[in-house]
Amino acid sequence: MDLALASPLFPSNVTRGIDKIKPFSSIFATRKVPARKLFHCLAAVATQTPQTVEFDVESKKYELLRAVQDTQRGLVTTDDQRSSIEEALVTVEGYNKGAPLDLVKLDGTWRLQYTSAPDVLILLEAAERLSFFQVGQIFQKFECKDQSNGGIIRNVVRWSVPPLLEEEDGATLLVSAKFSVVSVRNIYLQFEEISVQNIKIGEQLQALIAPALLPRSFLSLQILQFLRTFKAQIPVSDPGTGRQSVGGLYYLSYLDANMLLGRAVGGGGVFVFTKAQPLE
Repeated sequence: MDLALASPLFPSNVTRGIDKIKPFSSIFATRKVPARKLFHCLAAVATQTPQTVEFDVESKKYELLRAVQDTQRGLVTTDDQRSSIEEALVTVEGYNKGAPLDLVKLDGTWRLQYTSAPDVLILLEAAERLSFFQVGQIFQKFECKDQSNGGIIRNVVRWSVPPLLEEEDGATLLVSAKFSVVSVRNIYLQFEEISVQNIKIGEQLQALIAPALLPRSFLSLQILQFLRTFKAQIPVSDPGTGRQSVGGLYYLSYLDANMLLGRAVGGGGVFVFTKAQPLE
């Protein structure tokens, strides 16, 4: 797996026909519309438009999730599926286009539902080909509620090698980065650290190290404790040498209370996330 790819998960190397629109007052001059009826129609439009828009947005979001649900998070897709997903994605993005990024809404944990990013798909492909390797849930966690121009992003990949580790959730790959808001919808990621942690030993390995039928020695208990608390950290940058960490531009194309859509600028792929429960 090449962790040098710069995507949001891993680091790497209308004004049409205005002249034809009649002034509002001309309606009264050219058509005999009762004032009471006109007022009633305008009031109905004013009160129904927000509800209609909300219904349309939820409907299009549902269509997008329907389009990606049988793709195994993007691993298995046909040309027709990718075309349909892109069309559904663009439709949803249109409802949020140009709105400033809301860091309060962005804050929290988001579960990956679909991606076309190569650096993520290579993990899913490895799990598909290697019977001993599993990739569980993938999350993006933003910490920015009390910030005004950025925060921390943690990309969380649950993985395992059963039966040595617990199924799908035996260990956690964590890629941490700082991010700053550089325009209305763009954030810049500065990757800082890659780590492996939260090791959960499988029953077979635990029985091998410390058999249940034999007294557990101090050494076997120490080994179990070491494995459970093991954490390997690899810094991406080195302040001592002045080497800058790898960065990447991430366009957050849609955001509301339960859906986040993003595009890695430079062809790094698209991402579809839904809001998840906070991680422990």
